[in-house]
Amino acid sequence: MILFRYLAREIFITMLAVSATLLVIVMSGRFVKYLAQAASGDLAPDVVFSIMAYRLPSFLELVLPLGLFIAILLAYGRLYVESEMTVMAACGLSTRRLALFTLAPAVAVALLVSWLSLYASPMGIAKVQEIFQDAKNSSGLELLVAGRFRIDEKSGRVTYIERLDDGRQVMEEVFSAEQSKARQGGKKLSVILAERGTIQNIEQHNGRYLVLENGYQYIGKPGSQEFRVTAFDQFGQLIKEPEIQRNSYKKTDARSTEQLLASTKLEDKATLQWRISLGILVPIIALIAQALSETNHRRGRFVKMLPAFLIYIVYIVLLNAARDGIEKEKIPLELGLWWVHGVFLLIALLLLFGADGWRRLRSKSAPGLDTRGAGQ
Repeated sequence: MILFRYLAREIFITMLAVSATLLVIVMSGRFVKYLAQAASGDLAPDVVFSIMAYRLPSFLELVLPLGLFIAILLAYGRLYVESEMTVMAACGLSTRRLALFTLAPAVAVALLVSWLSLYASPMGIAKVQEIFQDAKNSSGLELLVAGRFRIDEKSGRVTYIERLDDGRQVMEEVFSAEQSKARQGGKKLSVILAERGTIQNIEQHNGRYLVLENGYQYIGKPGSQEFRVTAFDQFGQLIKEPEIQRNSYKKTDARSTEQLLASTKLEDKATLQWRISLGILVPIIALIAQALSETNHRRGRFVKMLPAFLIYIVYIVLLNAARDGIEKEKIPLELGLWWVHGVFLLIALLLLFGADGWRRLRSKSAPGLDTRGAGQ
């Protein structure tokens, strides 16, 4: 038990450090993307941290298996380089017992990853979709920042407001400029200046409108004298609904595991197998990492990092390919993603026991052959 606690502590401490580093890298990239969307006015600034919090489980379900994989390579590699593994083997620690010691923390991580992938991650992704849906159906005022220009990349419209009052429901000193094609060719410019503005849902016109009060509209072609100036007490402008932000996950990723179990669609079944596969993957890669961590002080503990990462990447890529194959009906549902786990479990066992098993088989069969030869 002392040896098991020592090995488990080494694995968990290294895994926490590696996983924290990977998580910071992944979340930083995603956070920068959301900040860019908020800066361009495509996303409300006050929901960025909520989105990151809800996305955390989906990040962890991918980071933790890789963190454990790297942790075993580093922890066991250090023990081999410093000859601690040699001492343990001399004291009776076999490859099989070491594999059992490795599987214990791996199973704990697998249970955590399974809970994340089956329950926490779908719930978080569903919340993120709700936030994007709310941003689409909201008044749009939360995307505007007082004292800053906002450019709509699709329409080219430039909007500026001096102040937001009454709980961000009323805009004051509104400026809006937009270019459009003129009938005679070229482009015409439409500029609107208004004292106040609100966004209202007008049921009779089936849409949302920017309603401006007490202002002027200037329409004409730049560089010419063809300008029309219109004073208005109230002016309504239709607001086109923006598209929901695209995300890296699929639509089925937001569905609960109970919904996937009750569904008969191939896409849902493939997603369910993917979620289960993330938990199955953990102990298999733990055994592969144990086998590839064997080294000595001359070669160093990083010598097998490259082939280890290649095996891990191929494992993940094959799982994704099998998932797409199920959705496109190229792979039978019964075969699913399970054949990928079977192949890599076989690889793990061959890496761990292949050479020793072959030597034991030869040592056991050799006496029998000699006896049969002597008897003849």
